[in-house]
Amino acid sequence: MLLLAPMEGLLDATLRDVITRVGGIDRCVSEFIRVTDTLLPERAFVRVVPELLNGGYTRAGVPVRAQLLGSDPACLADNAARLAGLGPHGIDLNFGCPAKTVNQSRGGAVLLDEPELIGRIVLAVRRAVPAHVPVSAKMRLGFNDDSRAEECAHAIADAGADELVVHARTKAHGYRPPAYWERIAQVRESLPAGRRMAIIANGEIWTVADARRCREVTGCDTLMIGRGMVTDPGLALAIKGLNGASWSHILPLLPIFWVQMSARVERRHRAGRLKQWLNYLRKRHPEAQRAFDDLRLSNDAAQVEVWLRQHVPPARQLPTVPAFSAPASIPANRQAAPDA
Repeated sequence: MLLLAPMEGLLDATLRDVITRVGGIDRCVSEFIRVTDTLLPERAFVRVVPELLNGGYTRAGVPVRAQLLGSDPACLADNAARLAGLGPHGIDLNFGCPAKTVNQSRGGAVLLDEPELIGRIVLAVRRAVPAHVPVSAKMRLGFNDDSRAEECAHAIADAGADELVVHARTKAHGYRPPAYWERIAQVRESLPAGRRMAIIANGEIWTVADARRCREVTGCDTLMIGRGMVTDPGLALAIKGLNGASWSHILPLLPIFWVQMSARVERRHRAGRLKQWLNYLRKRHPEAQRAFDDLRLSNDAAQVEVWLRQHVPPARQLPTVPAFSAPASIPANRQAAPDA
């Protein structure tokens, strides 16, 4: 299986929708929903995971698992129970975010120095949601070092998680290569024989060769890919032995991305969001480099729309994208909320 990773500030519902249209992705995980000391309203979950209004699927039919971030077991459990009632394809817990602001608020990777707390969080969430709802977690190898990686994985497994994604770097490593895939193998092998929790490998998978070697080194059949998939939306297909996605497949997705993103982002930030994705795409596609160069100096949404009409055949108009319809329990105006 191939999973699309969460990436705060980049891989949101809009980009999930567009990338899953290309094919090859088996499941997505949302960017995190921050839980502090309150029970969030339903609209807070839907704002981050609008796929909840579509049975938990992207428009292409790929299931989405919603991710929570926090450090209070009881509060996370309460929010997980409410979230489970909205029909996500599982609930994921974030123990890997390296952002300083998140860590200073006692969330994400900083909890890797507290395996006992991690275990209590997973156990509380597992008990709070119905048995048929999968509970998973995502962690790094550690905060400043990887000395407690196995201890954290054991705590998560003992608490009843169904899956664990291991990003093969510590918080201190950030996103600098390499990824230490051999440590994922060691974590996986340290779990007691017969333990049902699946281990999923994540980190520095950019090509088919990377995916093959990661599987060989880690022993993990399932991979989670983030930046590699944003850079090459056809990577999942290629890993599965199918034809990848050429620029001719990706170019028509740009206006779809633009329309959906424009519904969620203030006008003055829209050009920046498109250029953010083009900045990744240009690492793989020379045509994206030319598009990026054309738009590099433009922050005017109207100019971007002109460029899209001129360069995306056969469009003379930007496409319309149907909104997910809201059930009665969700406020109908929730889609107007801007991105965090």
